[in-house]
Amino acid sequence: MSVHEAIITRRSIRKYTNAPVTDEQISTILEAAMMAPSAGNQQPWQFIVVKDKEIQGKLKDINPYAAMADKAPLGILVCGDLSLEKHPGFWVQDCSAAVQNILLTVHDLGLGAVWTGIHPMKDREAGFKKLFNLPEQIIPLGYIVIGQPDQHPTAVSRYKAERVHYDTW
Repeated sequence: MSVHEAIITRRSIRKYTNAPVTDEQISTILEAAMMAPSAGNQQPWQFIVVKDKEIQGKLKDINPYAAMADKAPLGILVCGDLSLEKHPGFWVQDCSAAVQNILLTVHDLGLGAVWTGIHPMKDREAGFKKLFNLPEQIIPLGYIVIGQPDQHPTAVSRYKAERVHYDTW
């Protein structure tokens, strides 16, 4: 699959089969995440791989958009590590680029995923910090639910020419 094809065919998946995600697939996904560009090559990310069903079952109480987490075999919590910042504030962009690499790699592997947002919702941040016992300098950005898809939504073009400007507004 070409990069362009992956971008235009990737969809958010919220229903999963019981098929496991292998350790090899997890390593491939995380390697891709860590290849994301980052400001000054600071790489201010930390990842928590979640397979524990008890933990996954608690996520819906913190983030209602992660209600399907306990129906998937895997989740990855993507966090910014403020102690690794060389350029304060850019951790959000850096970790978001890592998330996009995760989503595209998951799709390339034939798996499905959905990005459920945490930051900048302070109540969600606090809930994830408590549940995962995160140190003060670690800020949860998003929780990616991953598994074998049990749905196959189709993609339609989102290109809007009226939102493209050349040289000036």
